[in-house]
Amino acid sequence: MKFKTMVLCCVASAIILATGYEYLQAQPNVTGPTLKIGVVSVHRALRNCKATIKFTEELRVEQDKMLKEEKKLTTDGQALAGSLRAYKPDSNEYMETFQKMVRTQSELKALQEVNPRRSRLKQMQWTQKLYKEILRITKELAAKKGLALVLGADEPEFPFERYEELVMTLSTHKVLYNNGCVDLTSEVRAELDKMQSQLGM
Repeated sequence: MKFKTMVLCCVASAIILATGYEYLQAQPNVTGPTLKIGVVSVHRALRNCKATIKFTEELRVEQDKMLKEEKKLTTDGQALAGSLRAYKPDSNEYMETFQKMVRTQSELKALQEVNPRRSRLKQMQWTQKLYKEILRITKELAAKKGLALVLGADEPEFPFERYEELVMTLSTHKVLYNNGCVDLTSEVRAELDKMQSQLGM
């Protein structure tokens, strides 16, 4: 009797195992296809492309010109201030020299306020212009390569000089690790280099 019971239990177990295996085999693949993800270092593409290098050189020349103009006005103002001592305060020469000195000082002050803003505006306009192109190029490359997602992956540059820079990085640096992703940075930069003549300053 015990032998028959053991045989029945073994047969039942075999049937249950076989049924379970067939059920598992029939289940669809729940993991689905793997998403292809790309990354782009926007800062590297922007900073290292030929157009930006040329823009930076031209901007530096322009800034040097601005500084020379400011230095000349500083020197002229100092010379006028020194020449005032040669005239009596109630003389026409004194008043004429004083007016020239005040005009020179005012012009210098205006340039010292305007020049940095002009440079920052040009840099902002340039960065915005190239960033739009980077987005367009990235979209086209991603479509060609069949990528479902492209992330901006810029590595922070340590050490930070200001606390504000650290806070900004903490709030914007989202991709902490990207091994296995398709890096499009070099291709994006190559496309920007092809457009160098069109971009201009």
